[in-house]
Parts: sequence; C-alpha cells; structure tokens
Amino acid sequence: MNRIFRESSASQLFNDLNDTFWLVPALMVVGDVVMALGMLQLDRSELVPRWLLEDWLYDGSGTGARTLLGTVASSTIGVAGTVFSIAIAVLSLAAGQMGPRLLRNFTRDRGNQFTLGAFLATFSYALIVLRSVRTQDEGAFVPHLALSVSILMAFVCVAMLVHFVGHMAGRINVDTVIELVSDEVQSAMRRLTAEEPRPDPPPYLFWADATAVIDPRRGYLQHLDDKGLADWAAKHKTAIRLLVRPGDFVFPGVAIAVMMPPVADADDAIRTATVLGAQRVSSADLEFAVRQLVDVAVRALSPGINDPHTAMSVVDRLGAALCEIVPRHLPTGVLLRDERVVLAMPSVNCQGLLDAMFHMIRQNASGGAAVLIRMLDVLTAAARVERDYHRMRHLGRHADLIAGDADHNISTPSDLADIRARHTAFLTMREHGPLGQFRAVQIV
Repeated sequence: MNRIFRESSASQLFNDLNDTFWLVPALMVVGDVVMALGMLQLDRSELVPRWLLEDWLYDGSGTGARTLLGTVASSTIGVAGTVFSIAIAVLSLAAGQMGPRLLRNFTRDRGNQFTLGAFLATFSYALIVLRSVRTQDEGAFVPHLALSVSILMAFVCVAMLVHFVGHMAGRINVDTVIELVSDEVQSAMRRLTAEEPRPDPPPYLFWADATAVIDPRRGYLQHLDDKGLADWAAKHKTAIRLLVRPGDFVFPGVAIAVMMPPVADADDAIRTATVLGAQRVSSADLEFAVRQLVDVAVRALSPGINDPHTAMSVVDRLGAALCEIVPRHLPTGVLLRDERVVLAMPSVNCQGLLDAMFHMIRQNASGGAAVLIRMLDVLTAAARVERDYHRMRHLGRHADLIAGDADHNISTPSDLADIRARHTAFLTMREHGPLGQFRAVQIV
C-alpha cells in the first residue's frame, strides 16, 4: 500500500511547499551563505588578479570593510522589516475589501517572495563576510572580492525595493486581483476537466449491499489520490464509493465511503489516499476556485463598499470561464480498471458549478438593476456558444431566477423593462441560436 500511494504523497508535499511563503526566501538565504563561503575561499586563495583588485574591486582597509558590511547588513534587514510591515497593513485593508481568502494569492506571489529573499539573503551574506574581516592588529585579511559582491547585492536590493513598491501597488488593484483569480479558475478548469467524456457512474442500487467505512478525522478534504486508491481497490478486487469530494468537510465519526465487498485495512487505505486540512484549497476543488472570484463580487456589493462595477467585472470573468468550458467535459468521479468500476466519488456538475457562480451574486444584487442586467448579458453570451441541452437548461434556470428577482425587487419601470428585454434576448438565443435575434427583429 505504501508503494501505491508514495508518488501521490511526494506530489502533495511538492504542492504544499510550492504554496508556502518561506521556501523561496529560505533557499535564497542558504544559497547566499554558500556563495559567501565560496567567495571567502576564493579571496584566501589569492587567485584574484591584481589588476581586477586595483581597478574594479574594493581595495580599502579592514576597518572600512567592517563599516561597509555593517551598513549593508543593518540597512537591508531594517528596510526589509519596514517594507513588509507596510505590506501587511496594505494587505489587511485589501482583505477587508476583497476577502481574506485572497491573501493566499499575495503570499504565493513570486515577486513578493523574491523581494524578501533578496533582502534576507544580502543580510546573511554580509554577516558571513563580516565575521572573516581582520584588521592589521588581528592579522590583516580583507576579502576584496566577497566585499565587492556585497556592494553589488546592495544595489540589487535597491532595485528590488523599487520593483516591490510598484508590484504591490499593482497587485492590490481590484482589477488585477480579479484577473489573477480568474486565471486560477481557468487553470483549475483545464486541469480538472477533460476533452473526452468520462464514464457514467453506476446507479445507486449498485451500492445497496455495500459496507460503510468510518473516518474519525475532521477537516476539509484538500487532496485525494484517486488513481492510487483505484489501484488499491483493483488489487484487492473491491469497489469503493467515496461520500465526499475535494472541498467537502469530513465530520468525525461519519462514514467517508462505502465499499463492496468489504476488505480489511480499507480504512487505512482511504486515510492514506486523503489529506484533510483546516481550509479549502483550489488545487482539486473547482467550485472553491470559483467561490474565490465570487467572494470579490459579494464584498463589492455589500452596503459598506457598494461597488457594482467590480461585481460586473467578476461576472464577465465567470462568463468567459463558461464559454471556455463548452468543449470540455466535467468529471463524473468514476475510475475504471479493466473496464470495471473500482472507484466512484461525488463530482462537480454543471448545475453545481453555475450555482456557485451566480447564486450568491444574484442574491446580493437582487435590488441592483445594473448587475442583474450584466448577469443576463453574460448568460446570453454563454448561450451563444453552448449547444448542450442539459447545460442550456441550467443556464435558463439562472436567467429565470434573475428575472424573477427583478420582478420582486426592482421598482423602477424602466429598469425592469431593461431586465425583461435582456431575459427575452436570452430566451431567443436559447431557442434560435446566435442568428435568432436578427430573425426575430426581421419578423417583427
């Protein structure tokens, strides 16, 4: 069993490390410490040419070298602390407007990580070089090459500081944040959908005689090694149906799966194949990736912020995602081995995806005509490219819900007339396709 799940565990560890904020700065610090030791060794070997030492490198005394290195070390660590204290304050304000879940996008940002890494690495480099400097009384040794590199690194830190200020100013712009989260939604859709249809799940009666598997753990299902679990089930000639999917909360003492026929150590296999955590992640949870984008719109529609333009920008990105997913197939949660079902699990479907996209925005914008109009326009655009009957039916359900909310909450006759006209345009697009609107005008 360990062999089956080892590759997945390594992949999960890599993904977790990739999401951490400290990894890149830590690697840069270690790299600069190693570089400092190498530069000192090169200085002691006296292999540095004299012409290079006289014309290009630092050629001062040990006292001056200590002063210079002390200045570099103290200034870099001081600026690093000040800059990132200001950054935390800025991010706190941004979290209040766009949601705390989006802070993860800032901490994962490589620009922020490299900036902090540059300051900390330069500080560490300067300390390592400083400890080797000796004055005349101590047995003179001035690492000219290593000290010159520290001066160069200080200038790099100045450039990184300028880059960081501009980078952060751009990243807290709401349109930039929306685009970043939209890119994450598109990436999740490409990763979690397929170009070819997936096998259909077996009927519920297939599991009528199955045995429940209880899980004592609690937390959100962050990662699932579905292929490893399917291989384990095939090896033991059983079939497993998980009752949760990535993003669901697992309650302690509640059945996490059923299996048929029962096999010993099944609970250990399922625990090995699943990783629970305190929060949802978007790596394997398509709905959560969408909800991050929806959170921006919902907060923008709150009375304290009241920014419908941001909500409409989010709706536009959701419509683009719907258009891009048209030729792709959503997962069914079924894995086969030798043409036999060995693993089945709940999966996101078109209805759930559309509900995650539009329910909360519609509910919070029920009194705002502009956002409702934009939602109907986006649904009409999606209907322009979507020809699947079931998906079209779910698009129509949301268009009807928007029109119904408008009838109950919009009191201005002209606004209500605009919404009804958009709803009629959607119905025309659904029934007659992209050319239907022109034919309808021609008939009238």
